Amino acid sequence: MGMWIHIMRVAQREVRRTMSHPRYLLLLAASVVFTFVFFATVTRDGQPQRLPIGIVDLDNSYLSRRICHELNATPGVCVEAVYTNHTEARRAMQRGVIFAFYEIPHGTYNEVLQFHGPHFSMYVNSAYILAGTLSYKQLATMGMLATGAVQREVLRKKGYDEEHIMGIIQPVTYDTHNINNPWINYGVYLMTTLLPAIIAFLALLHMAYVVAIERGDRTLRRWIRKAGGNVYSAMLGKMLPYTLWYTLLVVAVNFVMFTFLHFPLQGSWGYIVLASFLLIFAAQSAALLIAACLPDAPLTMGVTTIYGAMSFSLSGFSFPVESMPLFFQAFSWLYPIRHYFLIYTKVGIYGQGFDTIWPQVAALVAFGLLAMVGSVVLQRQYKDNRWYTEEVLAI
Repeated sequence: MGMWIHIMRVAQREVRRTMSHPRYLLLLAASVVFTFVFFATVTRDGQPQRLPIGIVDLDNSYLSRRICHELNATPGVCVEAVYTNHTEARRAMQRGVIFAFYEIPHGTYNEVLQFHGPHFSMYVNSAYILAGTLSYKQLATMGMLATGAVQREVLRKKGYDEEHIMGIIQPVTYDTHNINNPWINYGVYLMTTLLPAIIAFLALLHMAYVVAIERGDRTLRRWIRKAGGNVYSAMLGKMLPYTLWYTLLVVAVNFVMFTFLHFPLQGSWGYIVLASFLLIFAAQSAALLIAACLPDAPLTMGVTTIYGAMSFSLSGFSFPVESMPLFFQAFSWLYPIRHYFLIYTKVGIYGQGFDTIWPQVAALVAFGLLAMVGSVVLQRQYKDNRWYTEEVLAI
């Protein structure tokens, strides 16, 4: 009971310190709301629509104009301009006016009439990964349709009827089913992991800051004495308000996505809440270790920022971990968001139970060992007179 009293005393002290600077929590809450609204607005249509492309029509024939019309009627792209030469289209793509362009060579229609196979060229700006990929997909699809249209014209001139023509052009019909995300909604792919990752990143930075500032203000002993000299109680008391706050933010974001935006959640909502809490706890534990081991606040915040920023690359939702070198595959397990991502994939997408997510749950709980190591370091600093002052600098 005495330990919990000390924890609550430290937690109350931390709440008073935070309320004396409410702009911090307001800023952090506002940043989460802004990020959520931004991604929800950008991905409201599921994926980008009407991406601008260009066409270099060197043939200027009935067939080329028909291809231009069909490209412009494709939902994913729109024909921004028709260029007279390759150089103009290339410069437009370099300026970012278009993401891709189709080049129809001179004499295309005549080659079709002579039963020759014309060659089309397609150029895509892959510097924009999402826009380039979607533009390539749409143009490649239209290229296949255009090829089929040319083959149909050739076969018609050879006297084939429509049934035989379709049997030659498309002998096998594909019936495609997109599992778990049939809408191909990029919001489902991005927001379900990216938003919790951003909140965990904020929790990481915030925890590192509030610990580092104790050292910077030389109030480390005052903080620990508030917990009766028990470093573990001091640590838990300082973590508690922020753990509840950031867990609430993650749960609220997930509630909006799964309830109002109707993102898929095949498994138990309780496991998502558990994963949200453990994600914040693990991020704070890592921050506590970094803040305890580094000598000053600027260095603490710099290292914490680098560690947190790398989690977006090594968590697996931006690039498959399985395709990374073995060193980075092992390194990815040092980031809490990686385990959260796996839990959501198993629970939210595949509807699996605790028997499949327990390794990730255990890994997130194990991050608490980092907080314990940090507490040992703080215990040594508590006994060091360098961190002691009689100045009344904090509540």
